Amino acid sequence: MVGTSGLSTAIARHVADFSADDLPASAVHAAKRALLDGVGVMLGASGASPDIAPFVDYAVREGRGDAAILGHGLRTSAAMAAFANGAMAHALDFEDAFDAAPCHPNASLLPAALAIAQSGPPVSGRELLAAIAIGCDLVCRIGLSLRREMEAGGWYPPPILGAFGAVAAAGRLRRLPAEQMLDAFSLTLCQVTMPGEIKYSRDTVIRAVREAFPAQAAVQASALAQAGIRGFEAPFEGKAGFFRLYAEGDYDPAIILDGLGERFLIEQLSFKRWPACRGTHAYIEAAQILRAQHAIDPASIVAIVATGGDVQQMLVEPADRKQAPANAIDAKFSIPFTIGTALIDDEVTLESFEGEALADPRKRALARLVRFEQRPDWGRDRAASGGLSIELAGGERYEQWIDIAAGDVSRPIDDAGLTAKFRRCAARARQALPSDQTDRLAGAIWALDGAGDAAKSLSAI
Repeated sequence: MVGTSGLSTAIARHVADFSADDLPASAVHAAKRALLDGVGVMLGASGASPDIAPFVDYAVREGRGDAAILGHGLRTSAAMAAFANGAMAHALDFEDAFDAAPCHPNASLLPAALAIAQSGPPVSGRELLAAIAIGCDLVCRIGLSLRREMEAGGWYPPPILGAFGAVAAAGRLRRLPAEQMLDAFSLTLCQVTMPGEIKYSRDTVIRAVREAFPAQAAVQASALAQAGIRGFEAPFEGKAGFFRLYAEGDYDPAIILDGLGERFLIEQLSFKRWPACRGTHAYIEAAQILRAQHAIDPASIVAIVATGGDVQQMLVEPADRKQAPANAIDAKFSIPFTIGTALIDDEVTLESFEGEALADPRKRALARLVRFEQRPDWGRDRAASGGLSIELAGGERYEQWIDIAAGDVSRPIDDAGLTAKFRRCAARARQALPSDQTDRLAGAIWALDGAGDAAKSLSAI
């Protein structure tokens, strides 16, 4: 239900009414990059992550329909496909990121958008790309607008923020008018949550599969809104709306509204070179540089100091868990372990976090040497920054600072590099695509803005 004025109304009208034809070419291209990378990562997770199996099994058992479960050759309902593919989207911790907030704006959005594109009336490739660009932009703007960190209230932000971009994309693809977009945002608010406890419990893998829940919620919320379920007039700025619940009302609406529909923050995404938390990337890069420049023998290292801010501190505590991670997702969220991996492995790859590589005593010994020094002047905008100092038994001491890790828009992975990453990930799919089919799928994504039926063009997934 549209109110007479307010932030929620402005957002809903923008999401519902913005013409795909008005999307700048740069944003169209950025959406293609996000889609290519996201599909590749989900395909890779289908074969490389054991954590997603219960989600896939549940989706097949509980749903019937035309939406694909990526990498499995299976079809189910839109909500269940979003659920299964959402579990895959972050399982490898290899998806894109928005460093400035920080968040992962497409991890639940892409599973939701693909599921609806495949199960509903045909949508053009340009409409799908516009839905991705608009939804991603909204997540980034909400994240930037927060003046109080959601973590202060015990929340874990990325899946919560991502849900609203996912439902924006889902609502556009269902062609919801602004009135029903408000309802869809409201219904999402009724479902989405993620407690910070996932950072502290040693044996849980929820951190890996967390995007299943907002992806499914977005599909369900948009369907219920389309069916006429009424929501709230102000799901975002209301007296008990999103910003009150998650940030005690401390936010800047101007950041959301300034340039809305003119600038699209999907153009500012980072793409991952290494399959680990973006906050570890500066340390991986620094370790690789020092090892190469100084021919460091890891066995000669006696001390390691990692320097960072509040975001990085999350990746070094508790120390015993970060030094000896219990599972792959814990290792990917560990600065000590990823430093050890970067000093031992020729390259940090998906294989670096599997089987014997995860239990490598050399990596764990190096991880135990890592001491963290905090920079209180570093805010959340330094999530991809870091400093590393390594001391050797002979007394030599080497230092490397990374202002912003590789993959940022200022140090991008180019289109050819993203395509190569897509091929590597697709080769890990549970049902691996032949190389020629992988190339055709990549080509279809790069040409998607000219496709009359997006689902048909992407049928290989």
